[in-house]
Amino acid sequence: MTGKTEPAPLPADRTSLLALHRAARQRRDAALPMSEARAEAAFEIERIEIQIARIERAADPPLV
Repeated sequence: MTGKTEPAPLPADRTSLLALHRAARQRRDAALPMSEARAEAAFEIERIEIQIARIERAADPPLV
């Protein structure tokens, strides 16, 4: 057991995801270079972008 918790589930609507993305970018930009906080924020940005892509591909017609 690593002691890390699972990330919270992401919302299913694009508007909420974009707000989370903006907040995660701000956390990443405020963190020190090469810090764990910066890495965690970057990982969160990645998760959010993947969820946004899923929503856009599932749209009818696709947004991408």
